[in-house]
Amino acid sequence: MDHIQEVRQLELLCKQLYESQDSAHRAEAEKALVAFQNAPDTLTKCQLLLDRGDSAYAQLLAATTLTKLVSRSAQGQLTTTLSLQQRLDIRNYVLNYLATQPKLPNFVIQALVTLFARISKLGWFDSDKEEFVFRNVVSDVAKFLQGSVEHCMIGVQLLSQLTCEMNQISEADANRSLTKHRRIASSFRDTQLFEIFRLSCTLLSTARENCKSLNFNDEAQV
Repeated sequence: MDHIQEVRQLELLCKQLYESQDSAHRAEAEKALVAFQNAPDTLTKCQLLLDRGDSAYAQLLAATTLTKLVSRSAQGQLTTTLSLQQRLDIRNYVLNYLATQPKLPNFVIQALVTLFARISKLGWFDSDKEEFVFRNVVSDVAKFLQGSVEHCMIGVQLLSQLTCEMNQISEADANRSLTKHRRIASSFRDTQLFEIFRLSCTLLSTARENCKSLNFNDEAQV
């Protein structure tokens, strides 16, 4: 069975898991999807699921699986640890995916936003050519805030989720050093939080000005 056939099978399993009324069928699908999450070619298939975009449930599976993969890699639980470039590629792929498909179902957007936040946090101190490559969060998210309403909402979610992620102790953090978690949180606070606050204030000010010129009798504006 080639990759495309396997991906189609995964899409069917997702449909079966979330839509079937038969508990036995759901259990069977769940078992198969757990096996998929532990397969050596999971990364490739997750990208294929997202690239195809034929099923929102499959997109959800891909996003949540990638989040688990990134977390397990950070804990050293994978046979082959994800390289810096692979993790950076995932992060950039997620941002581009959200930028080009801003009208995805909310649960898919939230899963991708969570992936972005997790991979940014876990790679916070990773550098390439003396640059901390996972710290360009404000400049990257600012592009969303300058776009459509949908893009702006995604931008707000990205900043909100990242801030929450930095302040909570995940399973990955609990299994590693709490000292490193505190270092990451402190660095984020000192280097990013004020800029995020300023960006949020600017966004609120713009929204307030837009409300003043809004005609609530015009359905196209509401």
